[in-house]
Amino acid sequence: MNIPILIQGLIIGFSVAMPIGPIGILCIRRTLLQGRLIGIITGLGVATADAIYGSIAAFGISFISNFLINNQNILKITGGSFLLFLGIKILSSENSFDDLSKIKKTNIISSYTSSLFLTLTNPITILLFASIFSWWNIVIDTLSTNEAWMLILGIFSGSLLWFTILSLIVGILRSKFVIQHLIWINQLSAIILIGFSILTFATLIIH
Repeated sequence: MNIPILIQGLIIGFSVAMPIGPIGILCIRRTLLQGRLIGIITGLGVATADAIYGSIAAFGISFISNFLINNQNILKITGGSFLLFLGIKILSSENSFDDLSKIKKTNIISSYTSSLFLTLTNPITILLFASIFSWWNIVIDTLSTNEAWMLILGIFSGSLLWFTILSLIVGILRSKFVIQHLIWINQLSAIILIGFSILTFATLIIH
């Protein structure tokens, strides 16, 4: 087991996952409304997607990365549309509930698959991993297959670690919110998701 490569992957995965984007907002919302497990499962979907894109970069599978990057506009439209759908769905959901049991629950499978899908609609992540590998002086061509898999395992673990920490922290704060606060957070998260969707479409129009 190559521990230095594993640690490098762990740090890379953690740092890539840290910026709070639409997935982070979704994770926070789900944790506040449904508990830490759903938040962590949401992060598991992100970590899986990060590992997939990390493996494409690590193994130098150029035909896949080129295909994804060449079709990134289609993927962005798909991801932006899904964000818009989620935001509108949340805004139009019942907000006059009296307790948490009345909140429409997201099951484990849909929590995982939705975050996996949203993360996979951003193929630029491949280029991000490639640039980070270069910054860390990780020469892909010199890695053995085992070392490459250790790097990917580290990326997966680092990404999942960040979302686990985020979910645990939000879960601790969850008890401090009353129902009205959760309703406001629910609506605010929907507006932010719609905002990310509009931003995605705006960048497509500008470019």
